[in-house]
Amino acid sequence: MRLSELPRRTPAVVQSVDDATPGDPVARRLRELGFVAGEAVQVIAYGPFGMDPLVAQVGFTRFALRRSEAARIGVEIASASVTRIAPATQGDETAPPSAKRTA
Repeated sequence: MRLSELPRRTPAVVQSVDDATPGDPVARRLRELGFVAGEAVQVIAYGPFGMDPLVAQVGFTRFALRRSEAARIGVEIASASVTRIAPATQGDETAPPSAKRTA
């Protein structure tokens, strides 16, 4: 499956980035940005009417990609054994555990 085909908010794992030509600068840049084998990825949003750009998240970083760029990235839908980071609840994002208030 290609990243450009992945449904929104579906956890996946990068399998490969395809080079269109030897030394392909776009494929090289995608790898530099973190689209490497084994990395967790998901599509956050698609552009208007499902067109360009799409927003993909690798780790905690989001990137806007053209569909043609996303089509170079091979992904596999993540299995249930892949753990996800739970989102912080309101007020927890800045307070250390010892400083949390209890009601």
